[in-house]
Amino acid sequence: MSRRMNMRLLVNSVAKYIFLLATLFGLVVLSVLIYRVFSEGFGWLNFDFITGKLSTQPERAGIMGAILGTFWLMLVVAPVTMFLGVGTAIYLELYAKKGRLQGFIQTNISNLAGVPSIVYGILGLTVFARAMNFGNIVLAGGLTMSLLILPIVIVASQEAIRAVPNPLSEASYGMGATKWQTIKEIILPVALPGILTGAILSLSRAIGETAPLVVIGIPALLIPFPGGILDKFTVLPMQIYYWTLDSSLTAEYANLAAATIIVLLVALLLLNTTAIIIRNKFQQKH
Repeated sequence: MSRRMNMRLLVNSVAKYIFLLATLFGLVVLSVLIYRVFSEGFGWLNFDFITGKLSTQPERAGIMGAILGTFWLMLVVAPVTMFLGVGTAIYLELYAKKGRLQGFIQTNISNLAGVPSIVYGILGLTVFARAMNFGNIVLAGGLTMSLLILPIVIVASQEAIRAVPNPLSEASYGMGATKWQTIKEIILPVALPGILTGAILSLSRAIGETAPLVVIGIPALLIPFPGGILDKFTVLPMQIYYWTLDSSLTAEYANLAAATIIVLLVALLLLNTTAIIIRNKFQQKH
């Protein structure tokens, strides 16, 4: 027994240091990447770069078109994903009968969360860009991105609904409330912090995705600013991707890509901070 205990303690110590080294390695790599991005791109950040149009001349290039394209894309993705994702979660958790069909749907939703993003791009190209004849406009890109993050939102919403204590629902039914009244007034408000956290983290992934938009044919050098969901557009990740490729020919494009990465990181930080603030606000209420 003593020998086994010593062996277990030794294995525990070795595993602890292995995991610590893995964590430190990830932090070091992340620190190097952030340092390189800021050192190469911070000097290129200015008002003209943020508000200017795209240009083939690096010193005159701006990213306002990509910023507006990202904004319009999220205006499509957010409501579509929230409505379909939360609605599906409510149905599966509170209305659907437990059985083979429900299990089949649940299994496929979980599997879809692990499908490579480029597959969703092929689906968006086939259905939205060609079958519905949308082309490479904001609406087609937004619907494609909605399909990409929809399984994640559904799973996160289901977990948040399951976490609601059963006595709350039973008390509501005991007071004479209908099922929908209980869902609307009791379950959803309590589950809302978890739902919002999962949704905003999913939107953060959608903002940073490039592969589906490449498949749809979203351009990188788009001079006009998009003014609605029916306009052609480009987004920040697409601009970073193409400027990184062009840096092999013109070195200044690497600086432009780094500056755009900084802008994208700031946008993601603001989005995640908003999620934390909203979650904490609703948790204090309930």
